Amino acid sequence: MTKNYLLVPALGLGAALFAAAQTAAPPAKVGIIHIQNAIISTKDGQKAASELQTKFAPKKAELDKKQSSIAQLQDQLRKGSNTMSEEAKQKLMREIDVTTKSLNRETEDDQAELDQAQGAIMRDLGQKMMAIINTYAKENGFSLILDVSSPQTDVIYAANGIDITQDIIGLYDKGASASAAPGTPAAQTPAAAKPAVPPKK
Repeated sequence: MTKNYLLVPALGLGAALFAAAQTAAPPAKVGIIHIQNAIISTKDGQKAASELQTKFAPKKAELDKKQSSIAQLQDQLRKGSNTMSEEAKQKLMREIDVTTKSLNRETEDDQAELDQAQGAIMRDLGQKMMAIINTYAKENGFSLILDVSSPQTDVIYAANGIDITQDIIGLYDKGASASAAPGTPAAQTPAAAKPAVPPKK
């Protein structure tokens, strides 16, 4: 009987402690961000995209010209297949083949160069943005922020209210403008407000 009297208060104390723990621990605050959209939507991102487009425009024009030339040769072969000699047809087909292979090689090379340039921009601007995200998360009490730009991020549903993408774009542009202004202390920029935790990729 004594054991029962001792057990009941113990159970009551355990329930009280559990309830207190539940009350003391606030729910985790979760946010989402589309990092890629955020980067290309900043003023720096738009400027970098414009510069890339200007840089690669001549190469694109050259590739378009070659593609047009191949289309003309193919049309010439199609229209003259019944009238031209076998030798002429073989010569035209070789020219189409050589030009097509050249176009494919140049397209692959230019695409690789473009991908490399885009990757460098994303890494550079991404590092600056991660510093802002870390500061923003600490100051606003976030426990977790997910990057939903990656298809590997398993987010089935997210309410619009937890998307911080536009907030981060605004803070980034504000910080970039403040950094560019002469005589502006670096501490006024969002990225420098607090030391950043090393970001997750």
